[in-house]
Amino acid sequence: MDKTLNPSQERAIAHLSGPMQVLAGPGSGKTTVIVNRIQHLITVHQILPSSILVVTFSRAAAREMKERFLIKGDSYARQVTFGTFHSIFFGILKHAYGLRAEQILREDQQKEFLRQLIGKYAPDLSDDREFLEDILREISLVKGNGILPENYHSAGCPDQTFQKIFHGYIERCRQERMLDFDDMLVYCYDLLRQREDIRKGWQQRFPYILVDEFQDINTIQYQTVRLLAGYADNLFIVGDDDQSIYHFRGARPELMLNFTKDYPQAKQVLLDVNYRCSAQILEASQKMIQHNQHRFSKKITTPNPRGLPVQTLEFDNPHQQALYVLKGLQKWRESGGDAKDTAVLFRTRQEAGVLAELLVEYQIPFSMRDRLPNLYEHWIAKDYLSYLHLAEKPMRRQDFLRVMNRPNRYIARNAIYEKEVNLETLRIYYEDREWMCDRIDDLESDLKQICSLPPYGAINYLRHAVGYEGYLREYARLRGLDERDLSETADQIQESAREFQNLAQWETHMEEYTARLKEQAARMQQKPQGVTLSTLHSVKGLEYEKVWILNANQGTIPYKKAKLAAQIEEERRLFYVGMTRAKKELTLCHVRRQFEKEREPSQFLDEIR
Repeated sequence: MDKTLNPSQERAIAHLSGPMQVLAGPGSGKTTVIVNRIQHLITVHQILPSSILVVTFSRAAAREMKERFLIKGDSYARQVTFGTFHSIFFGILKHAYGLRAEQILREDQQKEFLRQLIGKYAPDLSDDREFLEDILREISLVKGNGILPENYHSAGCPDQTFQKIFHGYIERCRQERMLDFDDMLVYCYDLLRQREDIRKGWQQRFPYILVDEFQDINTIQYQTVRLLAGYADNLFIVGDDDQSIYHFRGARPELMLNFTKDYPQAKQVLLDVNYRCSAQILEASQKMIQHNQHRFSKKITTPNPRGLPVQTLEFDNPHQQALYVLKGLQKWRESGGDAKDTAVLFRTRQEAGVLAELLVEYQIPFSMRDRLPNLYEHWIAKDYLSYLHLAEKPMRRQDFLRVMNRPNRYIARNAIYEKEVNLETLRIYYEDREWMCDRIDDLESDLKQICSLPPYGAINYLRHAVGYEGYLREYARLRGLDERDLSETADQIQESAREFQNLAQWETHMEEYTARLKEQAARMQQKPQGVTLSTLHSVKGLEYEKVWILNANQGTIPYKKAKLAAQIEEERRLFYVGMTRAKKELTLCHVRRQFEKEREPSQFLDEIR
């Protein structure tokens, strides 16, 4: 066996038969263990390579693991099966039913089906891109955990609306004879559960199963893997309960925590050496994660030097915070450091905008792990612009139709029939209803006031004098959202208008920024360059010499929606994942105020001291 392996790695690699749970902390060499264990099975125990199945959660992980194994392996190496849950389950369904790849729904087809259903059952939400993404994720969560839609409480819309969209989507897929990715999981589970002959055939084909990132498994995936493992129970699972961060996608960390209840004979190994982080970074992250109650207790060490202390810094506002990171990156590059060895991490994609604009301005290369959302394409920004355009005249029909009832003025759509809207014509239409004419008078007066103000002041007037803020509250109620989310987006857009004196300047900035984002999106398809900007969720599995985590504030991390103890624990795990990406330098930043509101430091900052 390789002399560079530590004792716990050796124990895991040498395991032959029966279930085993390997707890693999950050930087502990879990891929090394999996690759070496496969080789050990084949070369020492003479296990047929074709009888070994390795399951991962992403194609990239499967590809990387296969490539690393091929380097170590001989001619037998290509006979080992590596694949994602979806690819393995698709193969089983293909063999049983003759399923074809063209029967799997593409993402654009899924979204088109849902757009039509949203237009039918929730027309008021049809221009909200986030709603479509939320519905797509919730449908996946319901399917992946075997939940009846009637027993599911939607976070994005009334339950009845979700159920109509869900059943409409299922029916459309049936009509088109198409399956989505979650159907592959559900149908494969049903097939193996109902057909003993097929189940036994696959159990005999793959008597040795290894599963990576087990903490991310959902209910259907787990039940299907258990059926595949069958009588042999040669199930070798590797993961870290402290890095389970995908509950919103259906991951169930309790499945890993309860593994030894399902398999009482299972052996357990802790990979207890972190080869990535300096001692001070490791100690700080361990102090924090130990505040979680529902986890395996672990003592992890590192052979690395103590290194620099973890820095915790406070800034007056997000712009000052971004300027500090910008200067830090400049200093890093001037001292000979490579920007690709650095990362700046955020809780949500939207937070990256302030820093991204600065990096573009100062020509510092960066790559995004997530698609940076264009704030100016949000429907709230479009509402703002429609009001500002109406105030400047001529009053275009499309602008008027968009906001005439935001807030509700009870103006009928069929009252607007010309390309350019004339309020006097509208008054004539409603001449027999004095109360409607009063509303039109108020709208005209509001537009005159908006026209006299710079964009920032105009938006402030629109929100608080015209009543747009009340409309946002009503919209949040309709969708079952936290109104603070919409208010925060409205704040971000308003704040971006602060430095511009007129609408033309602001729109020019929007056009330039949109063009930059398109360039950045194109660069994402190429090899990553420069500093990495990423959400905490998207950086899992990666490592960098120097890491900044921004906006470590209450309401951001932990996120404001996290109310229950289990939700706070997942937020803590998410912060833990971010901290343990850093090899040598880690800086945690928080702000005193944002959007003219006071902010509190994250509770997690106290826990690392």
